[in-house]
Amino acid sequence: MNMGSARRRLFATTMIGSLALTAALAAQPAAAQTASAAAKPANDLEEVVVTGSRIHQAATDTPAPVETVTQQDLTDRGFVTAGQALNDLTSMVPAQALSTGPGVASGNGQTFPNLFNLGPGRTLTLVDGRRYVSSATPVTSTSSGSGSGVDTNLIPVGLIDRVDVVQAGGAAVYGSDAIAGVVNYVLKQNFQGLEMDAQTSITSRNDYPQNSIRVTGGRNFMDGRGNVALDVEWSKSDPLSTNDRPTSALSRSTSGTTEILNSRFYEFNTNGVIFTIPAPVPACGGQNCFLRVGGVPQQFSADGASLVAFNPGVNPINGSGLLIPPFATGGDGFPLKDLSGLLTGVERLSANLLTHYDVTDHMKLSGSLLFGSTRADDPQGSQGFSQTILNPAASGAGPIAFTKANPFLTASELAALTAAQPSFGAGAPLFLSKDFVDLLPSQDFITTTDSYRFLLALDGDFNRFGRDFYYSLSYSYGQVDSKQQGWSINNAKFKNAISATTNAQGQIVCSINAVTVVDPSCAPINPFGSNTASAGAGSYVSTPVGYSYQNQQDDFLATLGGDIFDVPAGKLKFSVAYEHRVESQAFNPAAAIQLGLTGTGTLTSPTSGRYYTNEYSGELLLPVLGEGFNLPGFKTVELSAQYRFVDNSIAGTEDVWGLGLRWEVVPGFSLRASRSRNFRAPTLYQLFAPSTTALAGGVQDPCDSRFINAGTNPAVRAQNCLALFSANPLYGTGSAGTAPVGSSAAARLAGFQDTAVNFSTAQVTSGGNQTLQNEVSDTTTYGFVFQPAWVPGRLTVVADYISVDLQNGLTSFTPTNFSQACFDAPGANGATCGFFTRDGVGNIATAVSTTFNAASLKYKGETIDATYSFPLEWIVSPDKEGNVELALEATHNETLKQTVQGVVTELVNTVGTFGLPEPRWQVRGDVRYIRGPLRVTYEAFYLPSALAVAGATAANNAHPFIESNLRQDISASYDFGRYQVRGGVHNFTDEMPSYPTLSYGDIIGRQFFLGVRARF
Repeated sequence: MNMGSARRRLFATTMIGSLALTAALAAQPAAAQTASAAAKPANDLEEVVVTGSRIHQAATDTPAPVETVTQQDLTDRGFVTAGQALNDLTSMVPAQALSTGPGVASGNGQTFPNLFNLGPGRTLTLVDGRRYVSSATPVTSTSSGSGSGVDTNLIPVGLIDRVDVVQAGGAAVYGSDAIAGVVNYVLKQNFQGLEMDAQTSITSRNDYPQNSIRVTGGRNFMDGRGNVALDVEWSKSDPLSTNDRPTSALSRSTSGTTEILNSRFYEFNTNGVIFTIPAPVPACGGQNCFLRVGGVPQQFSADGASLVAFNPGVNPINGSGLLIPPFATGGDGFPLKDLSGLLTGVERLSANLLTHYDVTDHMKLSGSLLFGSTRADDPQGSQGFSQTILNPAASGAGPIAFTKANPFLTASELAALTAAQPSFGAGAPLFLSKDFVDLLPSQDFITTTDSYRFLLALDGDFNRFGRDFYYSLSYSYGQVDSKQQGWSINNAKFKNAISATTNAQGQIVCSINAVTVVDPSCAPINPFGSNTASAGAGSYVSTPVGYSYQNQQDDFLATLGGDIFDVPAGKLKFSVAYEHRVESQAFNPAAAIQLGLTGTGTLTSPTSGRYYTNEYSGELLLPVLGEGFNLPGFKTVELSAQYRFVDNSIAGTEDVWGLGLRWEVVPGFSLRASRSRNFRAPTLYQLFAPSTTALAGGVQDPCDSRFINAGTNPAVRAQNCLALFSANPLYGTGSAGTAPVGSSAAARLAGFQDTAVNFSTAQVTSGGNQTLQNEVSDTTTYGFVFQPAWVPGRLTVVADYISVDLQNGLTSFTPTNFSQACFDAPGANGATCGFFTRDGVGNIATAVSTTFNAASLKYKGETIDATYSFPLEWIVSPDKEGNVELALEATHNETLKQTVQGVVTELVNTVGTFGLPEPRWQVRGDVRYIRGPLRVTYEAFYLPSALAVAGATAANNAHPFIESNLRQDISASYDFGRYQVRGGVHNFTDEMPSYPTLSYGDIIGRQFFLGVRARF
């Protein structure tokens, strides 16, 4: 071995150790910076349109950080959707159609990019540098949610050349929504030949199959002046249920600091639990009002023919029989885990046509027709139809009163019920608490979405006055049609069907048809037992529910750029643009919802809206030093500036701008910095959502004894609640189990449980807010790019600091948000305190849910990206061929603070209430071996330990600390000429999400995939 090879081998070994050490240090709180897992191409000096600017320039010369995912990255990792690739970036919050906890729906299958956890609505999606029509569902876009996002399932994977992710800002170039950054899907433009691809995968538990098929064909025509390409692809993943994974199957809930496993609603089940009075526990004098036989609570048997013992479970706090709503541990009650599925299944189909023709050597006409369709299946989108003791009669969901006259009662049941409750034999009612899952045709909620986009563009260049110019004119039309459909119960028909009697012929009929047939379709319901209702009864009372919506976008964009004049360091470049965009949206609830036939009977009207915007923008790129005009330590210095004026027909005008600096100190080492002002306009649904008022529950009152020690400022919360109860001597009284009238404020507060938490007792008014304004942010980035030519092999290190300061934030405010913002602020006298009222004993009586410009967000962090590649022979025997690539990508989240009405919440180092983790670090490392047609890839994704929620301690949280999580993948591919075979194992150690979360890690588990590709 010569000295040169020994030195290279030593250097390569040192780099491996250094990158491994960096990965280890990244997991520590005081860690320095790390780097990315996608190997970067060598510098390409050809001037192109780089994402983040419309000025033609070299791909590496950007003042703001840009991460790139290539088509090769998708192949190496076995990804079949664009969303899977974006989830692999450490700066992205993983987006999945996943339930984040018991009772939380797994959703409609749509996934949207979410940079730095600033909200999907604050990450702009582009296709080939142009806006794409939003596929976001209006009803989930009322806050910082999906906004104008584009579902990643609709992007044609086979046509992706690369995905550029601008990390932070971009509104001055692209307009609204580019606050956290921009995701730009760059599609292939000159595909030739025929490519067929198929992949299948299955987990080690033999579930969650994912299959995909893709055919891509293209050819040149007119002697190469034109090209046409067509891509058709299909993929499908099945849903998962909560019983399919060990953590979700635990049916876990909490009560204060008590962890409850095998959580069940003891108040009801599918057989029917029998109560003596129609009220929750407090009205029973502290005793559970079950109908008892020999002291044992009773339910109907599964076949509805007899009474059997009902085991209500035990008190999860102290193990006693005195139960507190709504959960018990164990027993025969309804399992909490059965309220929702775990993962929504998604089937996607896309067909996309791209074409272009060179009219002359300086003019190109291009067009595209993109179509995408998805079908998402949430298998438990509906929880049946519950009529339970948990709800008051006014809610329409209270228990069902039945008497001895009910013809479905058997003789043995009548005897047993009368013996247990003699008044029943005299005609008094008993009360049935039950979930009627058997009435609905299906519990599935199906969401179908069709997306269309037509684009026609003319691009060219010309020379005038000795200067080079380029231009682009484009028009696009996009439309999204989506529909969600499930099933619910028609309240009036249920009332008819549940009231059964016997007619003169001895037949069991609906009471309304006893003498005269008023409704021939009415079929009586047997409410006793499970699955005892007839098919006719289910058909009679069931009605389709859901909604449909249509989003439309017309966009005209004109740009002109080129060289203005020469300066000593090069050419002063410019770009100007004009964009006219029209956005419209129509939202239509199902007919039953419009008429108020289901649920609480609330009438919800269709809504629609439209706006147009005229936007003018300009950019300058000024080389200060370079091209022979430089100084020691100043090889190249470039300044850039962007400005955009926005005139929105609803949101008004906005001025946004950006400044950038790129300073190449010496060859291979550059510094860069940017400063920008960005904005996001309110969505049409945020502005014009219909106003509805209905009884609702789930309002977490901060003065409730179960929550008073929680929140970001428990001491302030407790002080404010004590002052409230001191001023209102009846608060915290009036029901069994609470303090008597005349007790001290502290005693009344200690036993206070707001009925609006577990029961639908609060009148909640929700709707749009037409006074909304744009939210704006100031963004700062600075960092360096290190690509030293003197290092053996190829080394690239990129690191950037990112700061986003958002004001006037568009924020969804629920009744819980309003009450918490009020009582967590000193003095409890902020603006949010006027949006809810209390009844005479302190329960929240009325509340509001809408969107406000009420938040500020401050994000600070670093992104680090390092790659190093070298020949394998440097570290092993010289006769070993192939190259090794090492890569490390990391995002360090220093702070993400949300301030609402003076209440500050630090989200960094938390897993998050809604399953959107914001750990201190996210680190991904790759080791890749390449030898001719063989590629082998190992990947590790690390999440450090974190708090469950902000401010979590053992005193206020059942499981305050979430352990670290490490997912590891391995894959390989081999090219046999025209054929490629690939396979691998995702999460080969079968690492589940860190307990008790469902999203801090990979809930799917060990997953095997195998794919084949043929090229002709």
